[in-house]
Amino acid sequence: MYIIAGLGNPEKKYDGTRHNAGFEAADRLSERLGIRLSDRKFNAVCGTGQIGGEKVLLLKPLTYMNRSGESLRAAADYYKVDPSHIIILYDDINFPCGRLRVRPQGSAGGHNGIKSIISCLGSDG
Repeated sequence: MYIIAGLGNPEKKYDGTRHNAGFEAADRLSERLGIRLSDRKFNAVCGTGQIGGEKVLLLKPLTYMNRSGESLRAAADYYKVDPSHIIILYDDINFPCGRLRVRPQGSAGGHNGIKSIISCLGSDG
């Protein structure tokens, strides 16, 4: 099983901003894959589905960005998902709009949401 988490902030004032790019990416995945984001658990909006025969939990934490790790930790513990099976979608202000970077591990680079996730999961991978 994999967890795919889109990061953002729950307040309306962040809708349509770069800060909520992770939420928007999760919404697009939800539409494309037919995964309904209708469950409320782990302090998140989430839904389960399949990608390539693999079970996936699509997750949008309802905590503020700097506490995203709490939601991910709860989901990972419940489903017994290793950090190497967690994919995080988020905006990085250090890159221009439209640039995508995929990396298997690394530091938070000053991003508070990623700092929280690394701290709560005990892994940067």
